[in-house]
Amino acid sequence: MTRRILVVEDDADTKSFLVKGLTEAGFVVQAAGDGREGLYLATDGGFDLILLDRMLPKLDGLSVLKSIRAAGITTPLLMLTAMSAVDERVRGLREGADDYLVKPFSFNELTARIDALLRRPQDQAEERVLVCKDLEMDMISRRVMRAGRTIDLQPREYQMLEFLMRRKNRVVSRTMLLEGLWDYHFDPQTNVIDVHISKLRRKVDAPGEFALIRTIRGAGYMLSDEG
Repeated sequence: MTRRILVVEDDADTKSFLVKGLTEAGFVVQAAGDGREGLYLATDGGFDLILLDRMLPKLDGLSVLKSIRAAGITTPLLMLTAMSAVDERVRGLREGADDYLVKPFSFNELTARIDALLRRPQDQAEERVLVCKDLEMDMISRRVMRAGRTIDLQPREYQMLEFLMRRKNRVVSRTMLLEGLWDYHFDPQTNVIDVHISKLRRKVDAPGEFALIRTIRGAGYMLSDEG
């Protein structure tokens, strides 16, 4: 099956180089020269992979990336950038990029990264967003939302919520949390679990909302969308 790739790059020479090389490698390639055109094609085209430059006219690459992910498009996306700073790459990955490649790059490395992204199992792509009723956790951007409101979580709170969401409607014991999140294989006799659950519950279950985080007396906790 022939794979379709969208190249969003404003530099004419780089764009021509990518289109020519990827076409010769057996891909069907479509190109855009600015962010707006790239976003239009990305949300309308049904591509297997997107190559997105970080610095683009009309709409920068990071804004294009955010809009693509906000639209629910899970197409693997490789961001190209001349910015080598670690913070810049981390920012892009948190917003939903699947990989980063710093310019200048070798074409062999580019195709190797493309192949790796295209080999990603389909069920992994479907796991990109965890859902429990009106609560959503985006595993790529690490954004958590409930009923349209953004929930700001500390790293440990995020890990705990992910642990609960992956076991939705199942009881999770204190031992499971201690082993899964703190790597404790014994009970340290502290209330660390209760404290974190309490903080998480206050953020996830706002007053008047359906209570998702339940305490199961004598057993542990459960994230449940059932009455």
